[in-house]
Amino acid sequence: METNVAFLLIEDNLIDQLITTKLLKNTFNDFQFNVVSDGKQGMEWLYKFNYTTNNQLIILLDIKMPQMDGFEFLVQYDALPDDLKKKTLIFMLSSSLDPNDLKRANENCYVKKLFSKPLSVIQFQEMVQSI
Repeated sequence: METNVAFLLIEDNLIDQLITTKLLKNTFNDFQFNVVSDGKQGMEWLYKFNYTTNNQLIILLDIKMPQMDGFEFLVQYDALPDDLKKKTLIFMLSSSLDPNDLKRANENCYVKKLFSKPLSVIQFQEMVQSI
């Protein structure tokens, strides 16, 4: 499948990075895919991202990470330019069963959906269909 979507995976777990990368490569022929290990690196990447292109940006955001977790990332994301936020979909990924984390993710206006890790093919297809 061809796409004009850029992906940013913000995930500290190497195994989850590998699984998600393989899932994307099996779904898309040609796509921009970037991986960073925490929210701070994700913000640094976003400041460099050329959001003036026609690409839609999908962020796959882990909740629990060192330095800056997913919720801290979302607080800083709020300050980014509206033009970027209009082109961005954020999906949170979590292995957490903490009801507070689940509630915070589901109530955040930037989070389109919360998925359990590891991301399954069915969940990923759901995500892609929402583009």
